[in-house]
Amino acid sequence: MRGRQREQNHTTYKRASSKDRLNAQDREDGLGGNSSYVQNESGKGPGNPPWIRSLPHVIVAALASFLFGYHLGVVNGTLESISLDLRFHGDTMAEGLVVSTCLGGAFMGSTISGWIADGIGRRRAFQLCAIPLIIGASISATSDGLGGMLIGRFLVGTAMGVSPPVAALYITEVSPAFVRGTYGSFTQIATCLGLIASFFIGIPAKDVHRWWRICFWVSTVPAALLALLMEFCAESPHWLFKRGRSAEAEAEFAKLLGGLHVKSAMSELSKSDRGDEVDGVKLSELLYGRHFRVVFIGSALLALQQLSGINAVFYFSSTVFKSAGVPSDIANMSVGVVNLSGSIVAMVLMDKLGRKGLLLGSFMGMAMSMAMQAVAGSTVVAGSSVVYLSVGGVLLFVLSFAMGVGPVPGLLLSEIFPSRIRAKAMAICMAVHWVINFFVGLLFLRMLEQLGSLILYTIFASFCFVGVFFVRNNVVETKGKTLQEIEMALLPA
Repeated sequence: MRGRQREQNHTTYKRASSKDRLNAQDREDGLGGNSSYVQNESGKGPGNPPWIRSLPHVIVAALASFLFGYHLGVVNGTLESISLDLRFHGDTMAEGLVVSTCLGGAFMGSTISGWIADGIGRRRAFQLCAIPLIIGASISATSDGLGGMLIGRFLVGTAMGVSPPVAALYITEVSPAFVRGTYGSFTQIATCLGLIASFFIGIPAKDVHRWWRICFWVSTVPAALLALLMEFCAESPHWLFKRGRSAEAEAEFAKLLGGLHVKSAMSELSKSDRGDEVDGVKLSELLYGRHFRVVFIGSALLALQQLSGINAVFYFSSTVFKSAGVPSDIANMSVGVVNLSGSIVAMVLMDKLGRKGLLLGSFMGMAMSMAMQAVAGSTVVAGSSVVYLSVGGVLLFVLSFAMGVGPVPGLLLSEIFPSRIRAKAMAICMAVHWVINFFVGLLFLRMLEQLGSLILYTIFASFCFVGVFFVRNNVVETKGKTLQEIEMALLPA
């Protein structure tokens, strides 16, 4: 029945060029080339729905990103205490496993995240993530050996693999187009706040015996809040519409946008929904079929994000700064504050400069700051210059990352993927992300020992330069477009 209904809605649809489809849609809407959700130049377009309605839902979803950041940083300042208490101090491979086991779990979670998000919905996916976040953190907090710690970290990692793509999907699908970039930046800001919180809470770990256990227990509180508050949030209207639940989608749009905008929002959904969502998405379509190009762009963008060396900075900043004579507490807090500051700047600029411009500037800044760190690791400079270049390079690198390469890819991917494949394509891209993340976390300290900082940071800088050219040649600008406009423009012929 749903199939016949959708077929009737789309019998008039014909293949055309991307430009023709967008122009035809604009003429039909009577908007002269602008979506009903896009701001006019004064920022007060009469067609814009009230942004305040969707804000609470976005904030609750951002709790998942807060937990993501917290668990990324929780072992940074406490790793030495953990290794002493659990009797593996001095074993760099075991220390690397405490970091990388979480990332291995994240890879496992990311591979099934799309199927979970499409199968049970975005809201239930968040609530499902809260279970291993609570259980895993509890196991780590009560562990008496390396094995228990690794089991807990693995469980937390599985939730970390599911929650980022689901958060990106959910925020993209519930946000009005004119603030989608701003709201999309909330995930990065929440991740920064999670990192800062883990640094703050971990400060007493060196002086208070077994304080690191408290650090893990604390994370169960926001995880429980996520599960509870998501019960009162709206489900994604895009997901409901794909499932043939149009009446429920209209009700959720009314909750998110206001009653005046329900009709136009449903009309937008109908234009991109060609009735084929009822069919399962085949893996062949994503890996070498008609959607291969957008999946490749997404995977390559996230791969370059990790190969830039950013998480090596986050995971082991204490170790790197210690070698430069900077106290780890000051180093961690400096990194967190700079990361947060850059993310706030990105939030302000996302819907003004656009996604592509921020990515280009970000990769370029990261390349230059990595070059500074490479010089600091060479024999060219000595004395206090080494400290200034090393510390300054790290902080500039984090700032550059936070202003583009950090927040943009997750938002951009959820924008450029068609609705039918969005969740599963995100899962594939995030799986690539976590594989590279795993090996960077596992091998960074050993590579630093064997290759030296000059060679290692030069490699990272080279990947940043590759990112500049890749973005310039492959990434499309999505600023101010509705998801349906983007999908129609990129739809394979």
